[in-house]
Amino acid sequence: MRRHLPFLAALATAASIGASAEAGPLSDAAARAENQANTGDTAAAWETLRQAVGDFSQTLPFAIGKAVFVTAAPAGYAMYEPKQDATFKTGEKLVSYVEPLGLTWKKSGDEKVETRFTVDLDILNPDGDVLASRKAFGDFTFTGYMRNQEIYATLTVDISSAPAGDYVLRYRFNDINSGETATVDQKFQIAAQ
Repeated sequence: MRRHLPFLAALATAASIGASAEAGPLSDAAARAENQANTGDTAAAWETLRQAVGDFSQTLPFAIGKAVFVTAAPAGYAMYEPKQDATFKTGEKLVSYVEPLGLTWKKSGDEKVETRFTVDLDILNPDGDVLASRKAFGDFTFTGYMRNQEIYATLTVDISSAPAGDYVLRYRFNDINSGETATVDQKFQIAAQ
C-alpha cells in the first residue's frame, strides 16, 4: 500500500500544473519529498520541502502577504484573532499582525542565516496627507539554521491623542539585506464618543 501525505501530493500536483517539458525546482523537490515520504522518511521529506520553499522564497520580490488588525498580540505565526472591524474607540490601541514575504537571508556565522527588517509608520488622512510619521518604528531580526518562512510582525500603535475620524495606517517594511521595501495600508476609524 502506497502512503501519501496530503500536503506532499497537493504540492506535487500544484507544481506540475502548467509545467513544461522541464520540471522546475519546486516540482523536483515535491517529487523527491513524495519519494522520501513513501519510503517512510517523513523527516527528510519535510526537510526537502522546507529547503525548496526557502530557496523559492529567495526568488520572490519583497512583499506583504497579510496585514490585519487583531484583538491582541498573536500567540505565534497565524495564531491571532482578527478584529471584526476597523473601528476603534478613543484611547484604544491599534494592533496589527503583518506577514512579510520574500525576505532576503544572509549567512551570520556558525552555519546560521539571518534576516532583518525595519518598519516605518505613517498615519494619513483619507486625502493622503501625512499626519504623523516615525522611521524604524519596529526593528526585527531573525536568526536560525534555516530560512524560516513563518515570520510575522506584531505592531502596536497608540492613537489616544487622535480625534474621531477616518485614517490610514501605512507601514513601510524595509528588508535590510536586499534594500527592498514593501508597503501596506490599513484603513481605520476612530469612533466619536
